[in-house]
Amino acid sequence: MNERIIIDPRICHGKPVIRGTRVPVARVIGYLAGGMGFEDVQNDFDLSPEDVRAALDYAAELLNQEQHHPHNGG
Repeated sequence: MNERIIIDPRICHGKPVIRGTRVPVARVIGYLAGGMGFEDVQNDFDLSPEDVRAALDYAAELLNQEQHHPHNGG
């Protein structure tokens, strides 16, 4: 899906991580969602701007693939 994101069962139990690291995509997204700045995430995890954008792109692509079924009460 994304050349900067890998899924390998030998790394972090197969969770998506930034290539060349053990940094899970979910952690990057979680820190950004929690209010951490883009550059702070880069510095804390030693990532490039492209790595952080790839994590965001990966999450966006997953959401785009989901099917949403609104619940109509009763």
